[in-house]
Amino acid sequence: MDYFLFALIAYLLGSIPSALLVGKIGYKIDIREHGSGNLGATNSFRVLGFKAGMIVTLADILKGTAATLIPQAFGADIYFLAIGIFAVIGHTYPIFARFKGGKAVATSAGIILGIYPLLFIIMISTFLVSLYLSKYVSLSSMITGVISVLISLFFNDLGLVIVISILTAFVFYRHKENIKRIKNGTEPKIKWM
Repeated sequence: MDYFLFALIAYLLGSIPSALLVGKIGYKIDIREHGSGNLGATNSFRVLGFKAGMIVTLADILKGTAATLIPQAFGADIYFLAIGIFAVIGHTYPIFARFKGGKAVATSAGIILGIYPLLFIIMISTFLVSLYLSKYVSLSSMITGVISVLISLFFNDLGLVIVISILTAFVFYRHKENIKRIKNGTEPKIKWM
């Protein structure tokens, strides 16, 4: 019963469309009609600017973190990272935005923050270094996933390795079009770093 209840809460938290809310409340636009049309942080940075992009990024991270902290606060006897996966599913397929959401990167990082803050810091550092070197958000997200799987092996938690592997595979799946554009040389690079 605990798993079902907290999985549902996590999914609903993940379904809160941060980019859509920031776009509509702060800028009076539907971000789904601009840029890539994606409800994620990257499209928010590109369409709405740095400040809005940071707000969306933090909100998306915190959705994942809250999904793991809420069952902890109630002392639930469940594996918290597994519950966090439902926040990622909610972010990607949000019930509040016609099941078209983001690409799972920030919310995935957020569930790690809720359980393993040190690993979260390593992930953010890896992402920023990759982004600085490549200028591709998508590639940096995938590289961070692979490095995170490797680093998770040192945390002596098989569940962590499994969850991060699942999340990384999901991030790759959600970025399949980006992978094609990187190969074709048509993937947009960031200009602000």
